[in-house]
Amino acid sequence: MNGYMEKILRIDLTEKKMMTMSTNDYGQWVGGHGMGSAIFFDLVKDKTIDGFHPANVVTIMSSPLSGTLVPAGPRTEVQGIGVQSYPIGWFTRSNFGGRFSSMLKYAGWDGIVIEGKADQPVWLDVRNDQATLRDCRPLSLWGTDTWECQKRIWHYVAGNKAYGDWMEFNGKDGGITTQRPAVLAIGPAGENLSRMACLIHDAGSGSGQGGFGAVWGSKNLKAVSVIGTGSIKIHDPKVLMKARLWQTDRYAFDLENRKRQGPDPCFYHVPRPGTLFGRPLGSSRPREGQRPQACVGCHSGCRARYESGLGNEATCAPTAFYFAADSLDIQRQACDLLNKYGINAFEAGKCLLYLHDLNRMGVLGPGKQIDFPLDFKNYGSYAFVEQFIKMISYRNDGLGNENQAGDDLAEGTVRAAQKWGRLEGDSGDLKTGLLDFPYWGFPNHFDPRTELEWGYGTILGDRDINEHGFNTLFMDVWISRFMGKQPEATAEEIVKICTDKMVPFQGDGLMLDYGTENMYSEHIAKLVAWHRYYTRFWKQSALFCDWRWPDFINPYASGKVGSTGESEPKFLNAVTGKNFTFMDGIELGRRIWNLDHAIWTLQGRHRDMVHFADYIYRVPYAGFSFMPSRMPSRKNGKWEYTDIYGRCIDREKFEEFKTRFYRLEGWDPDTGYPSRSTLRSLHLEYVADELEKNGKLGKG
Repeated sequence: MNGYMEKILRIDLTEKKMMTMSTNDYGQWVGGHGMGSAIFFDLVKDKTIDGFHPANVVTIMSSPLSGTLVPAGPRTEVQGIGVQSYPIGWFTRSNFGGRFSSMLKYAGWDGIVIEGKADQPVWLDVRNDQATLRDCRPLSLWGTDTWECQKRIWHYVAGNKAYGDWMEFNGKDGGITTQRPAVLAIGPAGENLSRMACLIHDAGSGSGQGGFGAVWGSKNLKAVSVIGTGSIKIHDPKVLMKARLWQTDRYAFDLENRKRQGPDPCFYHVPRPGTLFGRPLGSSRPREGQRPQACVGCHSGCRARYESGLGNEATCAPTAFYFAADSLDIQRQACDLLNKYGINAFEAGKCLLYLHDLNRMGVLGPGKQIDFPLDFKNYGSYAFVEQFIKMISYRNDGLGNENQAGDDLAEGTVRAAQKWGRLEGDSGDLKTGLLDFPYWGFPNHFDPRTELEWGYGTILGDRDINEHGFNTLFMDVWISRFMGKQPEATAEEIVKICTDKMVPFQGDGLMLDYGTENMYSEHIAKLVAWHRYYTRFWKQSALFCDWRWPDFINPYASGKVGSTGESEPKFLNAVTGKNFTFMDGIELGRRIWNLDHAIWTLQGRHRDMVHFADYIYRVPYAGFSFMPSRMPSRKNGKWEYTDIYGRCIDREKFEEFKTRFYRLEGWDPDTGYPSRSTLRSLHLEYVADELEKNGKLGKG
């Protein structure tokens, strides 16, 4: 199997057993998310267990593209039952960049499967074909932050070797390397089972959503360290090199002829050493020396390393987390704290804004109705944010003293609000919108009242999708207006270029009509479905970078038509030798999407549960500086960008939309359950059998 190492490491923490699974058994899923979902389905017999249950299986998967020359490709996919979502911890996913999946492949593994619970804190030490579970006590790892944990493991594995020195490894694969292990670790937040806890690799590559840091903490697993000296067999290295040069020549940035950058790093953007939100308002600190930082194989780094060493590798949500900081240094130190303690930046940031609102209302604070230890007079200071992060991490007052508010925060923002009685009655915070968490207990990212594919995709799935394929286009429109410039493409160009690529629904321009009259139509159902299929396979299984792909609109390309549809299978086939088409990937993405939906159904999902928080139906969208609000729509036969303000989602019409979507998917419109005929057509008959056994098989 070209591109594969042909084995997956399986660890039973309870029994301290190491086993090997054959990648060939799951080769039909290609890699990443598809393999992870299939393995989870096979190994977790009772899908209704809680994410903290020892029987929960966590998969860490690479793809055949990991560790190769494919540009913006080698991410790592993490899956299992999460603990962040509300009210149910859905089977969910997260992924991260960096060098972990590449190093995993170089060590000879396509993935790692973790089950059970250790009787004391342990870490996994993988060196080529040798995998060892080690007690955390000799290195005093339990209790360390993620950075210190990684440094201790690096020193343990490399000894006194200096950076650049060669290290030799035993085992049948042998080999030498100058690299340090790729380590994925939890911090204090994960150890203390905070539902906001994430997994951190290197300085700032995080598996953020899902609460997997807490899941690892519940399993007494501190870290996974991987180092390898092997290589990956490529089907045709010359064809792969030609594909990369082809992509570069036609679609990548040209430093001598730079095109204007939008706010998100698309495929054609130059390396941007910096952060999306790297400068708080009022900051007068001069710019410092910096250089771009990229994941393995990426042609254009979106992260940075700074001369000061503060905020290294932080981008997007962590950099915006403490935008109220008194200085740029404090803002970047806050990024570092999040990564060290292992906390989901997006929820922590939205949580902090919510707490600030409650404080200004006179409801929350020392001695207030919600007795809260933080003094908001210090809001903006380093001491304030450090105490806040420690409250989430240690379930106390952030100063080392027992405190109920800290314990509440660690349960997640929506659960804390429920504990404080803030969700009750017509003035509840999820009805007024004071608590801006519209779906499954996740904070609002791009508003479902405007970005339909984002909001609908999230509520029909398991988590904030965090998939920027279309969002990047509309962010360009927003930033162009802000800067007084024209966007990269007109509304008519965006609609034509994008929908021509959206097989098997290609040519239906109304899929990108975001106007109010069209927002519940079958055209939008197709948009949501296509987005689910593309991302489930090409982004989360083949593991192409979410920001760099898809390459829809590209100002360097002929007619602005990007490479998506041609490039993805070109790279996959060069590595694997498959004769795989773009449509094959979309169809496999549909199969994976149906498998995931079957798992949620077995967990208890019913169409009646699929609804937004009340404020999305009740409170008109008023706009927000971070949210795109100029969307393409067709008016009087002409495409234009239309301002979308003042609209809600209509509850009854959204119910009608769900029915259209379920019928499009071949699911039972009364329950949302998958039908046998649909699953049979996707070669998922065994999934239909389990659904029927549990009384969850839909009609049709």
